[in-house]
Amino acid sequence: MDLRPLALPALEAAPLLLGAIVRSGEVAVRLTEVEAYHGQGQDPGSHAHRGRTVRNSSMWGPPGTLYVYLSYGIHRCLNLACGPKGYASGVLLRSGQVVDGLDLARERRRTSRVDDDLARGPGRLGTALGIELSDDGRSIDSPPFSIHWPDSLEPAPRILAGPRVGVSGDAGTDRFSWRFWLEGDPTVSPYRAAVSRRSKGVTPQGGTGGPGKLSR
Repeated sequence: MDLRPLALPALEAAPLLLGAIVRSGEVAVRLTEVEAYHGQGQDPGSHAHRGRTVRNSSMWGPPGTLYVYLSYGIHRCLNLACGPKGYASGVLLRSGQVVDGLDLARERRRTSRVDDDLARGPGRLGTALGIELSDDGRSIDSPPFSIHWPDSLEPAPRILAGPRVGVSGDAGTDRFSWRFWLEGDPTVSPYRAAVSRRSKGVTPQGGTGGPGKLSR
């Protein structure tokens, strides 16, 4: 399985992931929205910003390592480590279209009224794929996981970029327009700025979406 695109820095790898198909067992999702996060000291929105911990150690893994975390104590969010091993950058898989295993995805996401909502947002995507916290640290090229790239490894022609969803402070501004999505795709989550809140769960590396204006 070709993981070379994930060996690139996160900002280069993220647009290449749009249109790629990520599979977990019976369910496969075509990615339509992602967010890039840099490593220690470079990106205040990243879980790796303050250094390595037990929680975020998978971000230091080789390209394609799964970094799974719990957002707001509920949502299992899936990231893929990028760049050289030990660099701690990655891409959050924000949204996608279920292209295989539709019945199982519907069973897992019974609150979704339409199929476009099954993986629309990182929490929903994680649920549709059946991601568990125990998957943290595994590799995208290890069964039941796989990734298949579009025919061309050039970025898709209709990519837009803007601030990341639910990221507070400077890291959530236009200066960090590190969220990428396919223009006009109905599975892309609407933009939502950060909202101050208290939670027993892990602070999200990117929020869960909401109404707002897309940039650029």
